[in-house]
Amino acid sequence: MIKNDIELLKRGVEEIIPLDEFEKKIERSQKENKPLIIKAGFDPTAPDIHLGHTVLLRKMRHFQQMGHTVIFLIGDFTAMIGDPSGKSQTRKRLTREEVLSNAETYKKQVFKILDPEKTIVDFNSRWCMPMSFANVLDLTSRYNVARMLERDDFAKRYKDGVPISILEFLYPLIQGYDSVALKADIELGGTDQKFNLLVGRDLQREYGQEPQVIMTLPLLVGLDGVQKMSKSLNNYIGINEDPQQIFGKVMSISDDLMFLYYELVTDVPRAEIESYKKGIQDGSVHPKDVKVRLAKEICEQFYNEDIAQKAKMEFDKIFVQKDLPSEMPEFKVPESEKKNNTIWIVKLLVLSGMAKTNGEARRLVEGGGVYIDGNKVENPDAEIPCSASFIIKVGKRRFVKILP
Repeated sequence: MIKNDIELLKRGVEEIIPLDEFEKKIERSQKENKPLIIKAGFDPTAPDIHLGHTVLLRKMRHFQQMGHTVIFLIGDFTAMIGDPSGKSQTRKRLTREEVLSNAETYKKQVFKILDPEKTIVDFNSRWCMPMSFANVLDLTSRYNVARMLERDDFAKRYKDGVPISILEFLYPLIQGYDSVALKADIELGGTDQKFNLLVGRDLQREYGQEPQVIMTLPLLVGLDGVQKMSKSLNNYIGINEDPQQIFGKVMSISDDLMFLYYELVTDVPRAEIESYKKGIQDGSVHPKDVKVRLAKEICEQFYNEDIAQKAKMEFDKIFVQKDLPSEMPEFKVPESEKKNNTIWIVKLLVLSGMAKTNGEARRLVEGGGVYIDGNKVENPDAEIPCSASFIIKVGKRRFVKILP
């Protein structure tokens, strides 16, 4: 049964192109009780999905809730090219093995958001791999170089004399052809994908299909409040992180940024969000209480209400009551790593998993972010006695108990 809530479908959306076609498709689907085909593509270029990805996934879920057919398209073929969107130079190509490994982890993670019973998972290698060279030539004949150079990143690179490979021109063509292969009615994507999504509309016309409507969604700003959420920038919230980490990271964002998160990654009614804003302005509501609600909402999406409440209690224990967490990982120092019953702090941080490299461990100490039993470690060359157990704290939320 198709039952469209247009206001919810429009929520958090940056742009709908064209809006009148969107409304006609929605009205027709409801009148004929015929689901629309909603497509969103994800290139498995990294193994983990973070909160930024869920902006798109949640919009897909909204369509699912209204009875439409949602296709989670894994771009296993396009990932081997590498999306040139926003890139100032040619991207490193991934191997097929890397792509397939990442794709498997994607499949496991997306159902924390999407309904597995109502989701079609497809791979664009299904139609791309069998294409002959003649098919590829036919595809390339349906788009021209002038249109490609309208893309901001291509235009800038061309003007600056930075190489653009023909392979990169193929990326938007193949992504666009995915819409032809799936006969998509609506394609969703981030604002940085607008050009690629529009190519899909053009190619559908070329192949005699009704062109898809495109919906672009904003890129979620990361924890730093400046750049888009990205694992490489370490300003992300991973959806597979433990609930205490998720809760704590949400609580670390600025008061201004939390309202963008409310809009893009929760279904809290807009009227409620507006009441929070007014309450903060007139002093009747404390910003921390509003942020706690947000942190619980986000935790619940990936776990449940009980676990979210426990994460809140754990947060209060550490940051309000200034106590230690109820549970923390333990690490026993190997005898082979001890020297006169001491161990170099940098080596200890790496061995216990609190830092990935000696360089990172040294920077953590020099930055004043490492504590042993509540005392700040000042010297990155310090030798730490390890004849008795003690607790290392790194940053605000990471603890490990060191056993002798």
